[in-house]
Amino acid sequence: MKNNCIEILKNTPYYQDNNEIYLDYQASTPLDARVLNVMLPFMTTEFGNPHSSEHAVGWKANAAVEHAQTQVADYIGSLDEEIVFTSGATESNNFAIIGIGYAALTKGISRKTILVSAIEHKCVLGAARFLTRFGFNIQKIPVNSDGIIDVDQFKSMINDNVLLVSVMATNNEIGTVQPIKEIGQICHENGILFHTDAAQACYENLDVIENNVDFMSISAHKIYGPKGIGALFISNDAYLKPEPILYGGGQQLGYRSGTVPAFLTVGFGEAAEIMSNTKNTERAELVRLRDKLLAEIQHKIPGVKINGSLEHRHPGNINILLPTVESKQLIYSVQPNVAFSTGSACTSGVIEPSHVLKAIGLSTSEAEHSFRMTVGRFTDDDDIAKAVEIIIQKGN
Repeated sequence: MKNNCIEILKNTPYYQDNNEIYLDYQASTPLDARVLNVMLPFMTTEFGNPHSSEHAVGWKANAAVEHAQTQVADYIGSLDEEIVFTSGATESNNFAIIGIGYAALTKGISRKTILVSAIEHKCVLGAARFLTRFGFNIQKIPVNSDGIIDVDQFKSMINDNVLLVSVMATNNEIGTVQPIKEIGQICHENGILFHTDAAQACYENLDVIENNVDFMSISAHKIYGPKGIGALFISNDAYLKPEPILYGGGQQLGYRSGTVPAFLTVGFGEAAEIMSNTKNTERAELVRLRDKLLAEIQHKIPGVKINGSLEHRHPGNINILLPTVESKQLIYSVQPNVAFSTGSACTSGVIEPSHVLKAIGLSTSEAEHSFRMTVGRFTDDDDIAKAVEIIIQKGN
């Protein structure tokens, strides 16, 4: 199935038919045409401010936002009022971590240790590092060579000074899935708050009650929704709630000031509902396509290795080490025909080896020979065949 949004784009000056094969779905997913259809009225005729409470134009926008809130809440098994819309997972992660740090300081809570996994997204690591200037102690939970947290090691780090644990549900580079239910249970047994970045975990069970989650960050553009919108789940049962990091009109129960963009929220809601209804069937198809992609590459290029657990993994992800060519060289050589990525982070214009790959034991050289591919909703068998043919030409 190809995305019908392309048909709409053909009538705009921005469309160029360059036959790109897109294999970078963990970087961002294409906007699903069904999502675009529900967004369009709120980008044109239904343009009202949802906080304009004195007239019908605002009422309609507000009703749409509330419906989207319900859809997103249903996606993770929460109550509507526990969903706070943000600009994306980066803001949600900052809000959860820095907001809890501020709340602890404000309320005189003595716990000053925050545990984060060694393979967290940079925005989690950066938010945690920011709190060190206020006296917080940040410790990294190590992972094994498969990229999975060693639960026994994690338990050994637990003490009465730990305030918050943040462990991502599914890694954005190597796709590994963490045992967040068990981690959350350990946290709650010890009076510790648990946050998870679940932006990449759309094919997993995200029920916040079952997984013992206090705070969960999610993002629309990882589930075929629009960029620029995400959410933070804040459990009503959490003994400490994050302090706002944005101030102004006090929208969203005072958690996040600023006008909620109705067109983005309705897109997020629709994307969440579609994902909820299709993810089990879609997961099986992604695994089939991913395994086919991996098998073809392994068959035709000797020495290919998998980074991270293949069993506990995002269904569309492969992160592989190709010893015959550096990853950046390979990626550039197949442009503009195939899109995938290294997973390396660019910080202040300096390219550095992936901290995720280093954390699972790869050398700098091995990390520089590794890259990530992710198949998705609009990938088909022809895409796999063509991509492998192009990669084989450049990778041997």
